[in-house]
Amino acid sequence: MKSDLDNKEKIRIFVELFYSAMLKDKQLAPFFLDVAVIDREKHFEIVCAYWGKLLFGDQTYARHTMNIHRAVNDKKAFKLEDFLRWLALFTTTVDQNYEGAFANKAKAIAIQIVTNMKKSLLG
Repeated sequence: MKSDLDNKEKIRIFVELFYSAMLKDKQLAPFFLDVAVIDREKHFEIVCAYWGKLLFGDQTYARHTMNIHRAVNDKKAFKLEDFLRWLALFTTTVDQNYEGAFANKAKAIAIQIVTNMKKSLLG
């Protein structure tokens, strides 16, 4: 039986699994490694805090996500296919490893994120 994404430690493990897939993905990895040039450890902390806020209402995360993605988009334009690939990897990672109310909530939020990113960055 799979566990739910119902605490911070499980979010951390999820983020590691998800980014492991994304950072190997030929389509998405360049956004992180070449354009944004993330510090993996620092970025994971930020992403874990972000998902803690979205799933549990934790107030540790206080950045403006869209502005960060606008800056990346200015350097290398996102395409619809990029958002769809991100969502596919996200959903697959959740489905392969988790189940339950928080896992379902995370997938629903991911759809909202993609919708907002498309509207804001693609017009």
